[in-house]
Amino acid sequence: MTPVSQRGLPGTRPEGTRDEAEAAAHVREMFGRIAPRYDLLNHLLSLDIDKVWRRRVARAFRAVLSDANARVLDLCCGTGDLAFAFRREAPNGAQIIGSDFVPEMLVRARAKAVALGVAVEFIEADALQLPFADASFDLVASAFGFRNLANYERGLSEILRVLKPGGAAAILEFAEPPGIVFSALYRFYFRNILPRLGGMISGNASAYSYLPSSVSKFPPPQELKSDLERAGFVEVRFERWTGGIVTLHTAHKARSAGF
Repeated sequence: MTPVSQRGLPGTRPEGTRDEAEAAAHVREMFGRIAPRYDLLNHLLSLDIDKVWRRRVARAFRAVLSDANARVLDLCCGTGDLAFAFRREAPNGAQIIGSDFVPEMLVRARAKAVALGVAVEFIEADALQLPFADASFDLVASAFGFRNLANYERGLSEILRVLKPGGAAAILEFAEPPGIVFSALYRFYFRNILPRLGGMISGNASAYSYLPSSVSKFPPPQELKSDLERAGFVEVRFERWTGGIVTLHTAHKARSAGF
């Protein structure tokens, strides 16, 4: 029988890694090293548009966030920016939890929560083996984190498992934009300028070489839509933003689901 860790859609495989466990360990270590400059580089390299994208995700789920009885998970939360966007959208609404498997990121997320004076809980957790009960959340969302999972199929399975019947999933990720001219400009920036700037500021060139490589290998929007449907999600949709350089995927767990 094939081990569970080797089944399913291959996820991120950084250069030189041999299997899923090694890939995950590499990604955890890499993000731990860049954590001190992570927020600065996110905002600088995106020209602050990343803040707009997260606000748009939060506004898309305003009805869930405004429900004081709802539970929301920011999966692969990094330093918590999506969780904080959720909290700002509904300051007295849903319980919001952020999870990530990089402890250095969570240290910064918790410090930001204290500085902002907001109620968001952050938990160290592997997205491929979440420490939450079945049917725990009304919304599970990830902004620029799902792409880094070592196994996409298991990641989708875990999202589906922890969602309540009728609950929503949202995955915001980079994508290769359509259109000859814009896609050429995007690739030039993403593959030449961004890695150099990111490496220079963070002191970790390999992390910002990994970024364009991981995006180019990530399933394109139509393929990820099919993956979500095969995983058991319903009402699967996607919309391209900012010329197609990012895509928001949304889906739901069927109300009759057995988890």
